[in-house]
Amino acid sequence: MKPGRSRGVSRREFVKAAVAIGGASALAACQERESVELSRGPDDLSGYPDRQHAWNAVLETDEHGNDVPPRHHLLLYLDYAGDGTPAAGERETVETALQSVERSYPRSNEGLLFTVGYGPAYFERFDEALPDGVDLPEPEALAPFENPTPDDPDAVVHLASDYGKVVLAAEEALLGEESELNGREMDADLSGAFERADLADDGMARRTGFIGDGLPAENQDVAGIPDSEPVSEDAPLFMGFESGFEKTQASEDRVTIDEGPFAGGTTEHVSQIRLQLDQWYEQDSQYHREATMFCPVHAEEDRIEGTGENLGNDSGAGECADDAVEHAREYGKVGHAQKNARARRDGEPVILRRDFDSTDGERARLHFLALQSSIGDFVSTRAAMNGGDVAEESAVGQRTNNGILQYMTVERRGNYLLPPRESRALPTPRP
Repeated sequence: MKPGRSRGVSRREFVKAAVAIGGASALAACQERESVELSRGPDDLSGYPDRQHAWNAVLETDEHGNDVPPRHHLLLYLDYAGDGTPAAGERETVETALQSVERSYPRSNEGLLFTVGYGPAYFERFDEALPDGVDLPEPEALAPFENPTPDDPDAVVHLASDYGKVVLAAEEALLGEESELNGREMDADLSGAFERADLADDGMARRTGFIGDGLPAENQDVAGIPDSEPVSEDAPLFMGFESGFEKTQASEDRVTIDEGPFAGGTTEHVSQIRLQLDQWYEQDSQYHREATMFCPVHAEEDRIEGTGENLGNDSGAGECADDAVEHAREYGKVGHAQKNARARRDGEPVILRRDFDSTDGERARLHFLALQSSIGDFVSTRAAMNGGDVAEESAVGQRTNNGILQYMTVERRGNYLLPPRESRALPTPRP
């Protein structure tokens, strides 16, 4: 806590800290703070969707129809613990463990939502290649000004819930550290098939975060955010604005692979991004923040109020997309959402974002998680966000006044395939 701050630690701040620390002691403390009793999932899982990523139908929505993401998130990076290729018995054990988790909590934001994805490194152990229709390249730098470390684990598990104790308990149970989950005995765990990944350059194999009104404000006491505590209590993310407007998100149908042995699956990109928000809050005006986050014209017309909640289910960036270069010339800046809207296909976004803020390593970060039918869709969206053409045709810099690029540094990138539920347990390239 910074000098001069005297308020006590709130339940929400405490829970966030417990999730970040992890382990049995953090789980016990979190369970004491979050005393709510949770129901279990069904014994019969046959009604569950084949798509691992089909979360939207069970999420809450706000008054504008926007999906409200779970508040607490954990990314667990794993490597296959065996030699050679997985055996049928290992697949059965992994699937049994995943089904044990599903039977322990309801599949919702108030229970637990999770996905299991596999990176290129996992599939390299097989003689067979992935089908031509599956786009899963090695992660790489996607802008001339970035130099991220590629993440190369075999697998990543994304756990999400409104309750920190749920993601912590699921982690402990999956790794074999706890034999019960929500009062139910685990039928198996992942400890024989997986181990925590050993990532290059000291990458964190356990990444945590949060999203939702109040959580960024209560957790802004980290490097990368000014001491003045500028993050509003109404803001769901550190940068102070709403995100995930319904009309700026691809549908789950749009991001689903529709052909081949992985039909019903999707691809996932995860970026670890360091935030530098001192200038954002201490030097830049509210007008500048609105103009570079959304669109200069909308900022000029005072369309954005506070965090942007008044915008409803659409940031309005699509209206500005075709004028990005013209606005850069006229206003000396261009909007982040405005640039991204140029990557739409047939007028619709091509990626579904499920990103969240983090204080991993005691600094402000963003774990940017995007789903798309092919990694190429993310690459094209990122190219639009880079605004290289805007910089070439106006006085806007490669990063300065070019959306929000100057406030973010991409530290790591990873690409993953999320198979359909029926083949999520140690899949072969041709399940």
